[in-house]
Amino acid sequence: MGINYYHHRVCLNVLAGSLKNAEEIYQAAEKHVEVGVLSASYPDVPSAVEDMKKYMDVLEGNLSVGLGGGNPAQWKAVAEIAKGIKANHFNQVFSAVGYTRANVGNESSHINALVSPSGTAGMVKISTGPLSKDCEQPAVIPVDTAIAMIREMGGNSIKFFPMGGLKCREELKAVAQSCARNHFILEPTGGISPDNFREIMEIILQAGVEKIIPHVYSSIIDKESGNTKTDEVKKLLSVVKELI
Repeated sequence: MGINYYHHRVCLNVLAGSLKNAEEIYQAAEKHVEVGVLSASYPDVPSAVEDMKKYMDVLEGNLSVGLGGGNPAQWKAVAEIAKGIKANHFNQVFSAVGYTRANVGNESSHINALVSPSGTAGMVKISTGPLSKDCEQPAVIPVDTAIAMIREMGGNSIKFFPMGGLKCREELKAVAQSCARNHFILEPTGGISPDNFREIMEIILQAGVEKIIPHVYSSIIDKESGNTKTDEVKKLLSVVKELI
C-alpha cells in the first residue's frame, strides 16, 4: 500500500504522541495521513524498530519515520530504522537519501529529501546534513537541479524546511512551480498552522503541484498531553476537501 492521498493529491503529515493517538489521528484524517513518530524519541535503533512495529500495525503501514525537528544528527538512526521497518514514509536530509533507499531495500517506501530556503526564489540549500549544514559556503543550487539529484538518489519528494509559515512565500512559489514542472512531490514543512494552512496549500495547488504532503506539527499538538488534537486534523482535512 502506498501513500493514501485525498483525491490523489494531498496527504497530511502530523505527529503522534502515543500509539492510541496515532490510531485516533488515522481515523480522524480518514486514512489520508502519514503519522509521524520521531527517531529522536528513542534511545537506540532496536527500541525504535520494536515500538514502530506497533505503529505500523495500527496505521496499515502509513507511518512517517521522522528525524525530530529536522535534526540532521538523526539521519543515521532513520536510515538504520529503514532496515527493520518498511514504513510508507521516511524523512531524511538531502545527503542521506541514497543511503536510506539502499537500506530500505524497496522502491515503494517514500523518502523525502530535506532542502532549505536559501533567501533567493528558485534556489534551495541542499547542504542540510550534520556536517554540511554548518559549512561557511552552503551548497545552494536551482530547485530543478535539486529535484534531478533527489531522483538520482532514489528520493521521492522535496521536504521544504524550515519555511517559517509564510515567511518565504516567494521561495515557496518558486519551489512549487519547479515541482509542478518536474512532476515531483512537495512536502511543505515548518511553521504551518491552522491559521496559514489554507493559504500555503492554495499557493502550492495554484502552481499545479500534483501531490502534496503538508507537515503540520506543533501548532496542533496539545501542550500538556503531547498528543495531536484530532479535531484539528479533521479541520485540516476539511480545508483540503474544499480546495480540491
